[in-house]
Amino acid sequence: MTRALTVSIDAMGGDAGPGTVVSALLKTIQRHTDVNFILHGDEAQLKPLLARQPKLAGRASIRHAPGRVSMEDKPSHVLRRGKDTSMWHTINCVKAGDADVAVSAGNTGALMAVSMFGLGIIDGISRPAIAVIWPTLKGQCVVLDVGANVSASEEQLV
Repeated sequence: MTRALTVSIDAMGGDAGPGTVVSALLKTIQRHTDVNFILHGDEAQLKPLLARQPKLAGRASIRHAPGRVSMEDKPSHVLRRGKDTSMWHTINCVKAGDADVAVSAGNTGALMAVSMFGLGIIDGISRPAIAVIWPTLKGQCVVLDVGANVSASEEQLV
């Protein structure tokens, strides 16, 4: 018997805001029936959005995080002063074992810094790389290193 996947989400990250995140959750549950969500962010904004989506009842919960990482924030600033942000809470949720994976559409540099600090890195890996699933004419492929590093060596990509 397998358990449902739990996804920790930085609901305040990205340019489009929490409304887009909630819409994405509705599309996700259509394709994946065994997934639950923990949304991190401003409860006053998130609660009414979830209340309007009965299909998410029992599948999505909110954990209040008063701060937000902007796209202009420097990663070093977020590491020093960002512990109350939705991004930091999202990563800590995985670290604590409450979620299996973290998702953020926010500041990539800050996300990498917070993730490396909060979760650490795997032995033998010198720096993280972002991988995305990219649609193609024949299905999908995985594209590696889509923005986290400006210069990655072949050893780092392997």
